[in-house]
Parts: sequence; structure tokens; C-alpha cells
Amino acid sequence: METTLAIRLKIGDREYPMRVKIEDESKIRHAGKLINEKLRKYKEEYGLDDNQDLLAMVAFDCMVESLETSQVNTEDSEHIKSSISHINALLAKAL
Repeated sequence: METTLAIRLKIGDREYPMRVKIEDESKIRHAGKLINEKLRKYKEEYGLDDNQDLLAMVAFDCMVESLETSQVNTEDSEHIKSSISHINALLAKAL
């Protein structure tokens, strides 16, 4: 049985009611904290007060970070596959 928890998460100047898995609560609250930190940073850095603009900037920034992480993961996977192939070839010669 999957148990969920009702929480309220404040992003910017709004509160969002959510139902989350108990084991995901900490991660979701941490994500909310990081979003709010980015909002404050952009607000101070660019002097913006429009929450929609600020949230769009945060969303864009998060997407760029996600794409960079995906690229690194892909490169790591390719390197691992290559290493395993090399080790398999060495083992095949040894046997």
C-alpha cells in the first residue's frame, strides 16, 4: 500500500497543496527550497519583481542544468560501455 502525505509547499508568494509519497517529502521540500533560493537570487541580481518572469528564469535555468546532467550521464555511460567491452576482450583472450 502506497501511503501519501498532504503537504503545502510555498514557492515564491504562493502556496501549493500537494499529495506526495512519504519517502519523497524531504526531496520535494528540498526542491522547493532550492527554487525559492533561485527566485531570491534572480530577484536581487536583476531587480525583478514579476514572479512569472522570475519563475520562467528559474525553469529555464533548471532545464539547462538538466540537459547538462543528461549529457554528462550519457558520456559516462559510453565510457563505461567502452571499458566493459575492453575488459571483455581481454578476458576472452586470456581464456
